[in-house]
This record gives sequence, C-alpha cells and structure tokens, in this order.
Amino acid sequence: MNARAALARAGLRPTRQRAAIVQALERATRPVTAQALHARMQRRADGPGLATVYRTLQALAQAGLARTFPAGEGELAYKLCEPGHHHHLICEGCGLVVEIPSCEVEPWAARTARRRGFTVSSHQAEIFGRCAACATA
Repeated sequence: MNARAALARAGLRPTRQRAAIVQALERATRPVTAQALHARMQRRADGPGLATVYRTLQALAQAGLARTFPAGEGELAYKLCEPGHHHHLICEGCGLVVEIPSCEVEPWAARTARRRGFTVSSHQAEIFGRCAACATA
C-alpha cells in the first residue's frame, strides 16, 4: 500500500511523519497498539509524537484503511487492511490476524437472518482460534 495514497484516501495531508506511521504499520506482522508503534518509532530521532500516532491511527481506522482489535485494558490495536469487505481469522495464541478476502460468510448470514425474519444490511465476522504454528506448539 502506498503510504501517501493511503493518507490521501483517509483525508489526511501526507506529511513525512504520517507516512512513516503508515509504513511502520505496514511492517507490523500483528495488530499493534499506538503506544507500541510509538515506542518502535522513537528509535529514530525524528519519530512522531504519541498524539500524532494516535490521531493518524484513528483517522486510518475511520477511513476503513485500518481495523481495530481489542488489546486488553480498553486499548485498541491497529492493523492495515485492504479496503473492501472481508473478515479475519485471529490466533488466540500469538495474535496473528489473517484477512479472508472472499466473503464465505454472506450466504450463511443471509440464511440465518431470513429464518429469523431479519433482512441483512451488513455483517462482520472475526473467527478466533489457533494458527498452525500455535496449534502444534
């Protein structure tokens, strides 16, 4: 994902610090909290401030370019996601999040809702379990 294009889609001016935040988020293999991302970025002398990290992550999430995941004690973790409708597999062992680009849940959601007299306007599914590495450990 091009950092400057992602920021423009989120309605943010593509500053050097915001682009660095998007790039750091791209390198994260797991969802990351604003605090953790800020700490990683402070290794560089020109790293952004914590408030900039929080505001940028929130704007990316509001624009649908990042998803939030519970990180405990009321904190959220963020992960860049491809735009568009998709779901996630979430490992309870290591925190790995895998996007499922094709929506195999839609037929089930429509059938389930119809049987109960509902009309589906949207749905979201997050499937929790253990990834292959954690299942064998």
